[in-house]
Amino acid sequence: MQSKKITKILKAIADPTRREIFHALVVAATALSINEVSAQFEISRQGVTKHLKTLEEAGLVQISTQGRERFCNANAKPLETVHKWLQFYEKFWSGALNDLSKYLDQKDHK
Repeated sequence: MQSKKITKILKAIADPTRREIFHALVVAATALSINEVSAQFEISRQGVTKHLKTLEEAGLVQISTQGRERFCNANAKPLETVHKWLQFYEKFWSGALNDLSKYLDQKDHK
């Protein structure tokens, strides 16, 4: 189940436009209407709505309806799941970077 959740989140943030939409909502720190979100991008409202749907399915955006308007809120909490998953691999990056640093230091001293 965790694997499916991570896959949805990674799919959602894989697209640069979705990352920008998510970032705009995080920075706004308040609910924005779909029209307000759409106004920030040079794509159609329908295109923004599709991106928001993907973000919503990943749990990164919550959409609520108030009257005739739909409002979007960012929810960064699911990114914690990805962060925890990535932490396992951090030791490999850190180790490789440390090894590279040592190697370069040795070459400089020769």
